[in-house]
Amino acid sequence: MRKKILAALTAGLIALGSFCLPTQAATRDEIAAIHVVKASDFQYWNDDSPTLQKIVDFVEDVTNPNSANYIPPEDRIATFDMDGTFYCETAPLYFQEMMFFHRVLEDDSYQAPKKYVNFAKRILPKVMAKEKLTPAEQKLHVEGLTAVYAGMTPEEYRAYVRKFMDTNEVGLTNLKRGEAFYLPMVEIISYLTNNDFAVYLDTACGVDTTRELVNGVIPIRYDRIIASDFKFTSTNMGKDDPHDHFYDRHKEKIVISGKPLYDNAKTLKIFSILNQIGKKPVLAFGNSSGDSGMLEYTLQDNKYRSMSFFVICDDTERELGNPKRAASDTALALKRGWNPISMRDEFKTIYGDNVKREK
Repeated sequence: MRKKILAALTAGLIALGSFCLPTQAATRDEIAAIHVVKASDFQYWNDDSPTLQKIVDFVEDVTNPNSANYIPPEDRIATFDMDGTFYCETAPLYFQEMMFFHRVLEDDSYQAPKKYVNFAKRILPKVMAKEKLTPAEQKLHVEGLTAVYAGMTPEEYRAYVRKFMDTNEVGLTNLKRGEAFYLPMVEIISYLTNNDFAVYLDTACGVDTTRELVNGVIPIRYDRIIASDFKFTSTNMGKDDPHDHFYDRHKEKIVISGKPLYDNAKTLKIFSILNQIGKKPVLAFGNSSGDSGMLEYTLQDNKYRSMSFFVICDDTERELGNPKRAASDTALALKRGWNPISMRDEFKTIYGDNVKREK
């Protein structure tokens, strides 16, 4: 009898200890395992979330063959921005912009041009303090996002992205860059995918950067990633026009040219939808004015029931929320008819319970 009591007490203490262990950020494997089919499967949204109720009502309505709002599976298109919509953009800046600083200032295997070294040293304090860059600084920063990888093959660049994913976010505890996905929004992507929606990314981030970040983690097909494009060249092209160049696999490789990205933002996101999807979305999710084209186009003259959602970074404890911007973004969303999503009020957790703002 005594052994049974001791065993029960031991089991209870083990269970209690497991329950009290702090939850770190969800790993990439844990994020990939998120699987939502029906409303009762959601775990990371607060029960009183108006957004979750709206999305569930929408999906149940448009997937019901008896509903007047029924949408055939082939027309169930949903588009998502990435940075700030389901992935961190605040710690302190976008992934590929922070990778530029790593490449120029910390990568011992690369000797960056002095132009970019001096520039990076000058603007990094502003970025860390979240001060706005001047138009000239912003232009040079965008230029540097590709210039410092000139000559890399696509495979080499993607490997570089994977390596940088293992570094830590700045300003948030216990969070690696490759794990910085908003768990509630990943659930929405899973829910839509499992209810026969074709989910696309429509982002201004570079396409190969985006592919590596979401690969094997977010349930979006590789060919449904729309993003800013790299400009490539070959090691033997010289001054040839690509239209006239005969590529010889024995003598040359495809490499990053170093020229600026083909941008994919604002109204250009609409053109990307037209060129790469060919159908108007019925759902769109964004978080900034850069997503305005996609959000507005989804609502304009849509033959189906449609909705746009706007993620508001208003959490100042579990994220690096900015109350002033959050208020402005909420006002914009309400004015434009986009449904605001409050990270503070609607997300039960963002990255995991032990990810918090550094004091």
